[in-house]
Amino acid sequence: MLSPTTNIILSGVGGQGILLASAVISHAAMMSGYDVKTNEVHGMAQRGGSVIAQIRFGEKVLSPLIKEGDADFLLALEKVEAVRYANYLKNDGVAIVNMQKIIPVTVASGSATYPGNIDDILKERLPNLKTLDCISIAEEIGNVRVANVVLIGALSKHLPFSVETWKNVISDNVPQKALEANIKAFNTGRKAS
Repeated sequence: MLSPTTNIILSGVGGQGILLASAVISHAAMMSGYDVKTNEVHGMAQRGGSVIAQIRFGEKVLSPLIKEGDADFLLALEKVEAVRYANYLKNDGVAIVNMQKIIPVTVASGSATYPGNIDDILKERLPNLKTLDCISIAEEIGNVRVANVVLIGALSKHLPFSVETWKNVISDNVPQKALEANIKAFNTGRKAS
């Protein structure tokens, strides 16, 4: 573990599975014997709205809130959402970002613009950046809804939880009919990171 408490920020838009990803990571930490606190902001979790989850785990965690500059990891399922929460990441923190671009309602309506140079902004704001095309990976698996688990697989290489724990937690948190696709997504994400 990087420090006495590990801090993880997850960001994306409603419908991408941030809350499921938060549940899986939190449960994996609990099953591994850590004290865990989480905080999810999903009041805007309708499709297209920004969603953030914070996870803290360690020997003893008193608060679920992560201060700016204290996150060890930033997982983002959308590029602009990675930039939106980049200030939470430590200088040496790791950002794992899905290369998906989702046009928000404000851009579609013409009241805002999506940055044309978003990839350059990501590289500038997130020096320890790892990118994955989670959507393409999920499409190859045959279920686009497992993109969030691809990202979890990539994160899993950085955390002190066994692969068996991860797979048990995934099994406990996804519908049985989607289990095989989710396990494939997890394994592929691990290999891709």
